[in-house]
Amino acid sequence: MSEASQQEAATEEDVYVLTDEFVRDVRDALDAEDEAAVSALIEPLHAADLADLVELVNRSERKALVDLIAPRLDPEMLSHLDEAVRDQVVDQLEPEQIAAAVTELDTDDAVYLVEDLDPETQRAVLDAVPEEDRTHLEESLEYEEDTAGRLMQRELISVPEFWTIGQTIDFMRESDDLPDEFYEIFVVDPVHRPVGTVALNRAMRTKRPVVVSEIMNADVKTVPVEMEQDDVAHLFRQYDLLSAPVVDGSGRVIGVIMVDDVVDVIDEEAEEDILRLGGVTDDDLNAGIVRTTRSRFTWLAVNLVTAIVASMVIGLFEGTIDQMVALAVLMPIVASMGGNAGTQTMTIAVRSLATHELTAANAWRLFNKETAVGLANGGLFALLVGVAAFVWFRDPMLSGVIAAAMVINMLAAGVAGIAVPLALERMNIDPAVASSVFVTTITDVIGFFAFLGLAALVLL
Repeated sequence: MSEASQQEAATEEDVYVLTDEFVRDVRDALDAEDEAAVSALIEPLHAADLADLVELVNRSERKALVDLIAPRLDPEMLSHLDEAVRDQVVDQLEPEQIAAAVTELDTDDAVYLVEDLDPETQRAVLDAVPEEDRTHLEESLEYEEDTAGRLMQRELISVPEFWTIGQTIDFMRESDDLPDEFYEIFVVDPVHRPVGTVALNRAMRTKRPVVVSEIMNADVKTVPVEMEQDDVAHLFRQYDLLSAPVVDGSGRVIGVIMVDDVVDVIDEEAEEDILRLGGVTDDDLNAGIVRTTRSRFTWLAVNLVTAIVASMVIGLFEGTIDQMVALAVLMPIVASMGGNAGTQTMTIAVRSLATHELTAANAWRLFNKETAVGLANGGLFALLVGVAAFVWFRDPMLSGVIAAAMVINMLAAGVAGIAVPLALERMNIDPAVASSVFVTTITDVIGFFAFLGLAALVLL
């Protein structure tokens, strides 16, 4: 590769990954109010990279950047923004600008853009959208959030099964209403129910006189319009789908879900589980201080209550601790080890439930496995902690007590880590939201009670 080509490739790579130096140059140009420099810097950016840039700069710089790009706004950029930032950007735009962006976007991206607008602004935007697009948007907005109805796009290609490949190709060439991207042609019966699919690459390799029904795949995986989006993601993952038709209650095709949207769902679901396990219900990286404080306060308050419960257990053995200070030194070891072990098991259980890998069919097997793992790790760490306690305090009885408490709490951690998420799932409560609080409380209470209780019986 020539030196010029290497420099060009390096430049393209730097722009693609939005290096710190590139972002700093943009921020400096914004601070200097040098619109020409900013425009030159952001001109080569892909819509997704421009969205990342908008998220990386601070609020005042973001306002200046959006003001600059608003007159020639790329609608695709809006669909890539995080919700909190998207709301800030949309607030800067006029309803006519939002409507122009909505008109150019696929239905699913357009819905994402308008779904959280205040009612007055949303109505103004919808009124400015062409009638056909407005009808599709209003129908999509009637479906529940996080369902296939919100996720689907209306633009698709469907043909009758008696058409030939030649007719299908001619139809696609002459139509002005094709989706921007598609991977499959849906074959439908006279009442528009899907009866098969034809991969686009197969259609292009087939001779014109061949009838569509002769080459179609009759095994169609359909998505009910009310299906939850995490179930849609499981369907795509399970059957390696690139797209799938969405059907209404009568089985008629009303839309299509594409794999790129499912990738976003999988990413969102995984991120949501991680955030909820940490007691955070929203992605607050780009949220304001008040919103972030409010979202975290509730679970911190719940944790305070559970901490008080654990402290009350310790209070029951106040006299025991007074007589042997070594107990106060050692008891956090038992509780923390149990909490960490419980968190490990709980994380596996919550994620497995989310991906449908853990069901009633294999729950008992996993329960037995985690119980055995808890017992095995309890025995190993009991040996390690027992030896450490003996070296530290030279008391064999104390070493035996902490070793026994370690086994009990690690076993309890394994049981709680799998039982709590399963129980919450059975009660239709999201395990990712509440599991960590219950598991931590159980391991703390059992750990303190086992260690201090055994100490009261054996040592005093």
